[in-house]
Amino acid sequence: MAAVRTGTTEGAPDFGATLRELRLAASLTMEGLAEASGLSVRGIGDLERGRRAAPQRRTITALAAGLGLSDVERQRLLSAARAGRSDGYTPVGVQTVRREITDFVGRERELSWLTELARQISGGQTSDRQAARPGPSVRPVIAAVSGPPGAGKTTLALHAARRLAGHFPDGQVVVDMRGLETDPPEPAELMLGVLRALRVADRELLKVGSQGHIGLYRQTLAERRFVLVLDNARDEAQVRPLLPGSGAGIVLVTSRRMLTGLEGVHRLLLDGFDTREATALLTALVGRERASADTGALEKVARYCGHLPLALRLAGNWLAAQKASPVRRLAERLAPDDGRLEALAAGDVRVSTAFDLSYRRLTSEAARLFRRLALVPGPDVSAAGAAKLSGQQFFDAEDTLEELVEAGLLGAERDRYRLHDLLRLYARTRLDAEETPEDIGRARTALCDWLLRTAVVAGRWFEPGYGAPSVVRDGGVDLSSAVKGREWLQAEGANWLAALRVAAEAGQHATVVEVAESLHWFSDQWIFWGHWPEVYATAVDCARVLGDPVLEATQLNYLAWARLLCEGRHRDSLTLSARALALAQVAADTTQQAWAHFYRAWALSSLSEYEAAADHMSRAGHLFASLEDAQGSLTALHGSAMILSSSGRNEEAAEAFQHALAFLEEAGDRIEIHCAEFTRAEIHAGIAHVSRQLNKWDEAVVHLRKSIGLSSKSGNTALESRSLDKLGRVLLGMGRTAEAREVFARIISLGPYADPRTAREAAVQLDAIDARRHALQETERV
Repeated sequence: MAAVRTGTTEGAPDFGATLRELRLAASLTMEGLAEASGLSVRGIGDLERGRRAAPQRRTITALAAGLGLSDVERQRLLSAARAGRSDGYTPVGVQTVRREITDFVGRERELSWLTELARQISGGQTSDRQAARPGPSVRPVIAAVSGPPGAGKTTLALHAARRLAGHFPDGQVVVDMRGLETDPPEPAELMLGVLRALRVADRELLKVGSQGHIGLYRQTLAERRFVLVLDNARDEAQVRPLLPGSGAGIVLVTSRRMLTGLEGVHRLLLDGFDTREATALLTALVGRERASADTGALEKVARYCGHLPLALRLAGNWLAAQKASPVRRLAERLAPDDGRLEALAAGDVRVSTAFDLSYRRLTSEAARLFRRLALVPGPDVSAAGAAKLSGQQFFDAEDTLEELVEAGLLGAERDRYRLHDLLRLYARTRLDAEETPEDIGRARTALCDWLLRTAVVAGRWFEPGYGAPSVVRDGGVDLSSAVKGREWLQAEGANWLAALRVAAEAGQHATVVEVAESLHWFSDQWIFWGHWPEVYATAVDCARVLGDPVLEATQLNYLAWARLLCEGRHRDSLTLSARALALAQVAADTTQQAWAHFYRAWALSSLSEYEAAADHMSRAGHLFASLEDAQGSLTALHGSAMILSSSGRNEEAAEAFQHALAFLEEAGDRIEIHCAEFTRAEIHAGIAHVSRQLNKWDEAVVHLRKSIGLSSKSGNTALESRSLDKLGRVLLGMGRTAEAREVFARIISLGPYADPRTAREAAVQLDAIDARRHALQETERV
């Protein structure tokens, strides 16, 4: 018999519970009842678990005989069976979806999407009994809902089936495909279950015989407006025979697998809830009063559950059962990573059990890679990184990752692969249980070494004197251009930073310094990443251990830059550049002396100590000139102009900016292209500032647009956002509000790589512009 869920009418006896009660009263195990009745153990188990809620009379007769029931008990069993058969039955069809899930929350976007699909096939009709019957040319809509274990696929499908019932009044049937079981039912068995759920008479089934069930199945669905939920499907082969070729219906297929082999299917990838939905589900389970007593703890519980619906439901059920326990106590239990999976359990249901079912079906290669993905320090990984972890060739690793994606154990977006937080913890438990510490150490080392090696190659694109790297492709990574290098460094930022920490802890001091050195000029391209102070502080420590004063002075100068620009800690920056200058003087290193003077000048100017700043900038310029360092000389010229501008000497600043621009044009290819583009954009922004101070507003707009264009072309989003902010303010000052609004909106569109302070201020400006516009419209109406 097919595993077709039919449920029972609320308040009616439940057949499975009744059968179990009678069996236990007779002191029989399932095996004992199977032997006494002639039925299978599996069949009896399906009945008791509600997978078959409407058994035929001959089955009931066999059970009654096996149980030795009295007439009263036999009648009780019959009554429960009739209740199961009649659930939701109406003259226009059957509704075999179980009763409403009262604590269902969220998924409005997904439900709206499914509803729109339903309207396309139903033509917007609801339960009009006079509506025309579907013809053979009408094809059903098929939607495949996939996602990781515990994402709530079944719950969504059942809720959607109830919501769509008005569009499909001839039947709503849910079939449990039992795809994760070792021996799932065959398609023929499932078809028979659907036909019986749709009240196809036994005489029709007998008339066509078992060979005719497929034709009868398709004919029956072709003549009806139906919802068919194929829940928990194993693979395409199990699903494909059950997909009707015609009929005005919608088929919802749920599976942990993506079922990419199915054609003509609308796909919905389900993931965890957002924060609002997660807390709403917990609130529904524990009660509003209890939830509102400690909203902070409730949000922590949701976060520790990874917003995964199954984990949230288990946590909520635990809290509901432990009424005297505050929500905070569960949050404390879930906080440690190593005990979280064990804590996420209610009765005999565990999150880890749901994960086990998918993990045990993986190939050995996929299982090994899944385990080792727990070693990825950042939120996601590339196929190249995965190859280093698994020891596979790049394309083999790519295939293995896709197997994990297909199995619902891994998310994928733009060639990046991500484990859900709870799956990461589960992968770690499997790694510790199934691999030796030596193997784990080798895998971690292979990943970290590759990350740091690649970071050096990618960073060298931006380093003066290096040009194109000798290695443009390493282990599947394309580093053939500066753009590719930037993309890799930003995508892998969390990973290579973690690898740098590992190298420092392991005493690989030279490696840390090499990586930091190679990324210095690149850091101007990603100013507001947020981790440059850590990178250069770590490099300073490592350089000190190496005992090389020049290396230490170099890293101190870089750290002075990071404290100054990234953190705005001007006094700290001044202290660091003083240390760098002292070390460079002892080592007689002119280059680092020049840079130390430059950073001191910048910090002093930021502290409004303009005379001292100008002195140090002049010293830096003379030292760079003595070295014939065109890049350094340009930087010092630009710095001098900035000091003049900051001190209000606008006419002199304008001349100084033009002098720096002329020097840049004359230097040509003596200055590395990325350094040239960066400085040229900064010079135009500086000229714009001076022009604004001199009330040359149109001239300021021209130079700011040049700065923005240069920054955008080079991919320097941080610099672009800052120039856009200046342009927006100039346009506001000129009364060009509509143009200013477009500029501020563009800053927001730049996303996380923009200057965060500038992005926040742009949002404030947009709100203010919109408020003024709204107020003006209201005034005009009056």
